[in-house]
Amino acid sequence: MTVKSATGPTAHDCTTCPARSELEQMGIRLEAWDYVVALAGNPNTGKSSVFNALTGLKQHVGNWPGKTVSRAEGGFRFNGKRYKLVDLPGTYSLLSASEDEEISRNFILFGQPDCIIVVVDATALERNLNLALQVMEITSKVVLCVNLLDEAKRKGIEVDLRSLSRDLGVPCVGTVARTGEGLGELMRVVSDVIFGEISTKPIQTEVPPEIENAVQELEGMITELAPGLPNARWVAYRLLDGDLRIRQALL
Repeated sequence: MTVKSATGPTAHDCTTCPARSELEQMGIRLEAWDYVVALAGNPNTGKSSVFNALTGLKQHVGNWPGKTVSRAEGGFRFNGKRYKLVDLPGTYSLLSASEDEEISRNFILFGQPDCIIVVVDATALERNLNLALQVMEITSKVVLCVNLLDEAKRKGIEVDLRSLSRDLGVPCVGTVARTGEGLGELMRVVSDVIFGEISTKPIQTEVPPEIENAVQELEGMITELAPGLPNARWVAYRLLDGDLRIRQALL
C-alpha cells in the first residue's frame, strides 16, 4: 500500500503501515521498489508470458513463506518509477478452496497491492471474468489485461475493449504478450490507475435487503477488528457464506 501525498501516491516509506507489515510477512521486500503490482488470472491465460515480458531477466523465483507453492516476482520501470510485480498462483476463484486460492486471496486482501492486473484469455472471456469480478469485489485498483488477442482474431472473435471497460468499470487493455503487443499501454494504464489519473468504479451486485442488513452489521464489527482492511464488506460476505479460512485469517 502506498502513502498518499499532496501530489499523489508516494513510495513505500511507511515503516509502520499494516499493509507493509503484511507484505513483509509474505516475503515481499519493498526497499528497492516504489509500488507493488499483483498479477492474477486463470491458468492458461498467458499470465506467465505477461509476467516474463514485463520483467525480463529482473525476476526471482522462490516459494511463498510456509508453503510449497512457488512464487515468481520481478520488476519493471515506467516513467522513472519502480514497480515490483508479484505473479500470484493461477486460480479460477478466490473462495479459498485450495492453497493457491488462499494465497492469492490473502495477498490481494491483506497485502493491499497498489494495483491488480487480472489477465484473461480473449477467447474465453465468460469463463475468465469470474475471477476478475471476485478481485473487483475486494479492490477497485484493477486493470483487466485481455491477452491472446491474436488467438481470438484467428477464431473470428472480436473483443470490444471500450464496451468491456464501460460495463466492468475498470480499464481493459488488449495484449499479445508473447510478441509484446499492448504491454507499453498496459504499463501506462497501471501507472494511471495507481496515480488516480484513471478512476475505476467496478460493477457491484445488488443483494436482497435482509442480506444487506446483515452485511452492514458485520462490516462495522470487522472494521473495528481489522481497521486496515481495504474491503470489510467483501470479508462480511465471506463470513456469512461460512468461510472458515477467512475467519481464521482475521484472528
